[in-house]
Amino acid sequence: METRRSWFELGDVLSARRQCELLGISRSNLYYTPATESLLNLELMKLIDEEYTRLPFYGSRKITQWLIRQGHQVNRKRIRRLMRLLGIEAIYAKPKTSIPNSEHAVYPYLLSDLEIVRPHQVWATDITYIRMRQGFLYLVAVMDWYSRYVLSWELSNTLNHDFCVDALERALEQGSPEIFNSDQGCQFTSEPFTAKLLTRHSRNQKVGHPQKNVVSRMIPR
Repeated sequence: METRRSWFELGDVLSARRQCELLGISRSNLYYTPATESLLNLELMKLIDEEYTRLPFYGSRKITQWLIRQGHQVNRKRIRRLMRLLGIEAIYAKPKTSIPNSEHAVYPYLLSDLEIVRPHQVWATDITYIRMRQGFLYLVAVMDWYSRYVLSWELSNTLNHDFCVDALERALEQGSPEIFNSDQGCQFTSEPFTAKLLTRHSRNQKVGHPQKNVVSRMIPR
């Protein structure tokens, strides 16, 4: 990765996006130097991930208690931070499972009782994390719901919106969805991300209100 990043050059011959495509790197990885976690925190994150996989209803309190029983001197504040870094939380019934950013647009959920019968009718996207030998990477994918075909994907070592925009741009090279389904995460409600969808929608001159026909919330889990 570091070798390929060193090949990047600013200039007028090739755009930054085209150079990243040719080099097989994400633009977010090009400019960002990640802050590394200590070896102890990486080991704790590994243990948290394994215990959460076994018991996904465990929150920071129970995981902290479990780690203390394993002989680790940790407090709940630290474990809560590491769980946020991993992007995981306990799975249980609770009110207000997500609170949207007041500065971001809120889009309606469009898939209730909708029969998905053709390609490019509904696309969906989401982010997950992949545990590596030293640290974690975040994976975003854009998928066509009818065919279950993965239209594009990107990896990043940070949760900023750039790698999500990169994945969306690559997917839009293959077509355009009638409905784009995501959760209300800041990456997917950010202006750079939604602008790509709304611009494509306007260019296709489809009937209806763009905000209601292009972006939808993720199906509740």
